[in-house]
Amino acid sequence: MATARPRMTQLLPPPPKLRHLRRERLRLGDGLRTTLYVARYDLRRTDVRVVRLPQPMPLEAYCRANGFDEAVVGGFYQRPELTPLGELRTGGVVRRHVPFAAPHGHLRACLITGGAAPVIAHRSELPAEPVGDLLQAGPLLVRGGVPVRDDVEGFSAGSHQFDSDITAGRYPRAAIGLTRRGEMLAVACDGRADDEAGLTMAELAEAMAALGAVQAMNLDGGGSTSLICGGRLRNVPREAHGIALAGGRTVPTAIVFRKR
Repeated sequence: MATARPRMTQLLPPPPKLRHLRRERLRLGDGLRTTLYVARYDLRRTDVRVVRLPQPMPLEAYCRANGFDEAVVGGFYQRPELTPLGELRTGGVVRRHVPFAAPHGHLRACLITGGAAPVIAHRSELPAEPVGDLLQAGPLLVRGGVPVRDDVEGFSAGSHQFDSDITAGRYPRAAIGLTRRGEMLAVACDGRADDEAGLTMAELAEAMAALGAVQAMNLDGGGSTSLICGGRLRNVPREAHGIALAGGRTVPTAIVFRKR
């Protein structure tokens, strides 16, 4: 597993209305490359909410139907019902979900938002009954500005709740982060193509820290990786190597952003 910090080369800027979105080409430690999409939201001017889709669907289609221009995929889920995996609350109410298996659930990272300022931390560090929204995913990627390298949340040991060990190998991935400048970062990377290597969890952590995140958390990835900016899906979800998913994969949860 390559752990050298990815080197970023900024590509041409997007149109003026999307100045909060950048597209970076990352050169990885072994010379392979992948594309990173980075959206920055000023939390003084942005409401951030967790949503459980009334009916699971591709994120771009959900945003188009519900008037959201900005969103990123949320947490994990279990098939075949697409039930959210990990704790989920919206408006302070616990929503139907499958808990993470003991003994790891209390450790796994969460986003709390919809109350005061958003927080990203291990579940054990957060209120038992938080106000607002809570999305549990993980692992924690950055803590105090430093990439987290160890699997203290037990994702490898608890891989039986997933299709595979999400900590192993390079894949398309998504993440959120908080910066010292009062921003939230929503990030997605491509993968599963000859010219798109994807990222390991360690490489994603390094990239988030390099982008200025002081706290960051991994979200659902693989074919579910979806970042919506300006009402459009910006990354390229792929089901398998070279097989693109037009419009993205069906998902049950998301994080949405709206101007205040």
